[in-house]
Amino acid sequence: MGLAFEYLTYNGKSSRDFDVCISGNGVYNTPARDVEAIAIPGRNGDLHIENERFENVSITYPAYITKNFAENFDAFKAYLLSRRGYKRLMDSYTPDFYRLASYSSAIAPEMTPLNRWGKFDVTFDCDPRRFLVSGDKKITFVGTDGSIKNPTLYTALPLIRAYGSSASLTINGISVMINSASEYTDLDCELQEAYKGTTNCNGNITLTNGVFPSLAPGVNAISRASGIWKIEIIPRWWTI
Repeated sequence: MGLAFEYLTYNGKSSRDFDVCISGNGVYNTPARDVEAIAIPGRNGDLHIENERFENVSITYPAYITKNFAENFDAFKAYLLSRRGYKRLMDSYTPDFYRLASYSSAIAPEMTPLNRWGKFDVTFDCDPRRFLVSGDKKITFVGTDGSIKNPTLYTALPLIRAYGSSASLTINGISVMINSASEYTDLDCELQEAYKGTTNCNGNITLTNGVFPSLAPGVNAISRASGIWKIEIIPRWWTI
């Protein structure tokens, strides 16, 4: 595929809508692990303290516009800078992955004579994780136990919908007791919240040791008591 066909999609809108072509020089940039190095007098080497997280990563796309530069550039930069917070970022180089990215950088285009076309860099501040598109696919268990295999090396924090109440669901030995519910309860294991729509349901659940379930690398056992008749899991697989 030629360079002219490469594109990014940010918050559902493609750079092709602005006749912006990109290069993917930085799409494989990886984040740094957050490690604190401490020097101890009388001891060789540093002591490393793991903060159990990765730092944000900057992803830069060299871009260019070859026609109607002023009109397309104005519209493109206005769109990028009008979005606030993290939005989904995808590109044609890695279509099986997406990032959560925020855009706030200035853009300084380099123009050709007579301003007929120009090139510029577009830099996003990204959550360190690269999410697998396949991790957004819902996995359903109806009236049965089962398992889910995490294909990555990193523990995922799923979104779970449990239908039923007065019973528990268990993932890898971590149980959530649904004490009461109206039809279903959503469990967001990343936000550490239980809810239904806009209604907070944290008071309706009991957690093993106060911990929400997670999906470790490899096979994860899923089980439920009879009061829960269906479980839907969006696993949110990710890598770096």
